[in-house]
Amino acid sequence: MSEDVAADGGRSAFARASWANVLGNVVKIVVEGAAGYAFGSVALLADAAHSVADLVASVVVLVWGRSAFDEPDDTHPHGHTRIEPLTALFVGAVIALLGLNLLYRSVEGLVAGPDIEFSVLLLAALAFSIADMYLVYWYTVEINESLQSTALAALAKDCLNDIYTSVAAIAGVLGVLVDVPMLDPIAGGFVSILVVYQGVEIGRENVDYLIGAAPGPEKRAEITDCLRRHAAVEGVHDLTVFYDGTVLEVEVHVEVDGDMPFRDAHDIESDLVDRLRGLENVGDAHVHLDPSGIGEWKESADDR
Repeated sequence: MSEDVAADGGRSAFARASWANVLGNVVKIVVEGAAGYAFGSVALLADAAHSVADLVASVVVLVWGRSAFDEPDDTHPHGHTRIEPLTALFVGAVIALLGLNLLYRSVEGLVAGPDIEFSVLLLAALAFSIADMYLVYWYTVEINESLQSTALAALAKDCLNDIYTSVAAIAGVLGVLVDVPMLDPIAGGFVSILVVYQGVEIGRENVDYLIGAAPGPEKRAEITDCLRRHAAVEGVHDLTVFYDGTVLEVEVHVEVDGDMPFRDAHDIESDLVDRLRGLENVGDAHVHLDPSGIGEWKESADDR
């Protein structure tokens, strides 16, 4: 973990990546909008309009997403981690809506026929936009290697979508050059389906984080194995694992020798909690110790 991330929990790194997305979209809007307006290119004007919505999403992540790094307080005793998937869900919805809009424009172009005027400057503007978005994508992914933020991951995917739509616009411009203008709506249609799919996938993943969904059986097995490796543990039951924001919360009952001193039991419980918190993606853990051998437990984790 970098010193920057360790110093403030990643807030400043998150802000830098968010600002990069905001500024990258502003530059893309100015370049494509100016070129599209100057040469009457509907393809570039549409791509610039697409980036306006991306800019809104980036600003929302910048302003709202940083709250995920706030410490727990009286109104949010479990912290603010659910704000992050909420911002990512917003980005996913924007991406899906933009994809549907692009699909509509593609169908409209197939029916009415595209109207694009060729110019080398249009290709230059699109090439600049692709380079711009790739740099923002690379920087966002690089920052997110240590943060693992779902909001930044959604912005990174949105950068890729911008690259795809710009490539589709290039296909349309080149289609005019080779007298096959229908390439523009056809390429746009394929890209739009991909954009909608990515938006839906981002939304689905982050809805699970927001509603406290459970992880897969592999994670439950890893947690159970972690508990059972402790020498004092004789059984594990009533294990509950669920997402609290983007991190997992664990609630579990563990069976130990019922005749051990209370202080020893306390030390075992603390050790088990520390072990669970040390697992990947586990944010907090609550371990309840029960005397072994009673056999009245509702559910054994070992039987699942």
